Amino acid sequence: MYKSFFKGLIDKITAAIFLLLFSPVFIIVWLSLYISNNGKPFFYQQRPGKNGKVFKIVKFKSMNDKKDKDGNLLPDFQRMTAIGKFIRNTSLDEIPQLINVLRGDMSLIGPRPLLVSYLPLYSKEQNKRHLVKPGITGWAQVNGRNTISWDKKFEYDVWYVEHISLLLDIKILFLTFKKVFKRSDISASDDTTMEKFVGNN
Repeated sequence: MYKSFFKGLIDKITAAIFLLLFSPVFIIVWLSLYISNNGKPFFYQQRPGKNGKVFKIVKFKSMNDKKDKDGNLLPDFQRMTAIGKFIRNTSLDEIPQLINVLRGDMSLIGPRPLLVSYLPLYSKEQNKRHLVKPGITGWAQVNGRNTISWDKKFEYDVWYVEHISLLLDIKILFLTFKKVFKRSDISASDDTTMEKFVGNN
């Protein structure tokens, strides 16, 4: 009953409350990014949701659109702005995804929505992560985030799908806030995004 009905209802109520509580932060970050990113504070991208259905995710834009002389985007670490690095390290870039939750595209808790191009690369077991709505945070995020391998991430995602419960979601939400405040499990490498998934070798 929780998975099929109450989870979605709780998601939307909680997302609305969080948007209201975080509205002052939302406005400040939006204004800062509007100025630093030439009027483009948001980042939009197609991501696969439940059952692989594609939707448009919205996040605060942490990188600018600077290109090289050939018109290609510069590497991520060269396009990361100072305010962008701050909002990513503090997970403030995730706040707009509360809008995705209200729309019904996402859940507060679930496997993170990855790139559409990864869909044909998953094994049958890994693809189980799409049996539920993707989440703003999830079991993999509170168990290593960017510091664990893709295989481990998918293992955590599938485990979550098979063990969804209200108590587990509350635990993940609590651990998420704890990790955000401690700023733990954030990669210290020069790369600003995790290495791309290339499939199972």
